[in-house]
Amino acid sequence: MMKYQPKDSFQSPRFCGVRTFMRLPFVERIDEHMDFVITGIPFDSGQSFRTGARFGPGAIRDFSILLRPYNPEQDINIFDYISGIDYGDITVVPGYISETYTKIEAELTPVIEKGIIPISLGGDHSITLGELRAIVKKHGPVALLQFDAHSDTWDSYFDQKYNHGTVFRRAIEEGLIDVSRSLQIGMRGGLYGPEDLQDARDLGLGVYTTNEYKRNGVEKMLEIIHERIADGPVFLSFDIDFLDPVYAPGTGTPEVSGASIDDALALVRGLTGIDFVGFDLVEVLPAYDHGQVTAAAAANIVYEFITLIALAKKRKLDEMNMVQDLENQYNI
Repeated sequence: MMKYQPKDSFQSPRFCGVRTFMRLPFVERIDEHMDFVITGIPFDSGQSFRTGARFGPGAIRDFSILLRPYNPEQDINIFDYISGIDYGDITVVPGYISETYTKIEAELTPVIEKGIIPISLGGDHSITLGELRAIVKKHGPVALLQFDAHSDTWDSYFDQKYNHGTVFRRAIEEGLIDVSRSLQIGMRGGLYGPEDLQDARDLGLGVYTTNEYKRNGVEKMLEIIHERIADGPVFLSFDIDFLDPVYAPGTGTPEVSGASIDDALALVRGLTGIDFVGFDLVEVLPAYDHGQVTAAAAANIVYEFITLIALAKKRKLDEMNMVQDLENQYNI
């Protein structure tokens, strides 16, 4: 079987070649041998403060060349089990959000229809609406697991219905999200009023502020996530501003007193056994980054997304082998 995997950095120096995520093959087609694709969505016309996240996918790819195929924390050699590519960037329309949504949906739909899991690099958080529209056509309404400093459930921003601050209200209104199984974690910072977070709760979302997650601790938070998510398809959306600006200065709307990179990685690593059908990581803004700190955090979080896909595949293979062993043992 053909497998797509990163270049061997023992044979080819990391600084050689075109930048792709983790040095994966750059392939502009999809086939049955792929378990996941990395795609950039370099759109930032939905940002409300700093712009420049259109350069986020490139910054994440640039750092990701340091990533290696064996994940010691999860004890798995990723590409023993899965195959993936860098699919390049979706062709966005700068300044035109509705037209960009159409392109995101059109370009991701054939990927998702083949059972391939998309991992998208933003771009601002408005892009997630286009991704969800594509995913729901195959999977139906999905649970949203969102790590973010902001709820993004305002009804409008600057009297506009579509931008990075309204994306999840629009998604709920369109029936894309199963709110009964959904969680937002990491909310913090000043608000325009108490209704800002209450609106998200009134929409049916489970909402945990950064202070609440810190009081609970990582292990308890993971228990809460697994209990609420339960069974069924899940989309994970990670806004890099979930992290404290110490760990992610390069973002559009930074908020102090956020999560550490240690906690963020521990939370993502603890998400095994969940039926993820899509991921994104958004709001990396390299113009405000320092020494690739934000890009490093983002690339390593995406690396953990890929690891979750590999662990799920390994678990399925182990179960199949166990059944086969039992059948052989009892001559079934």
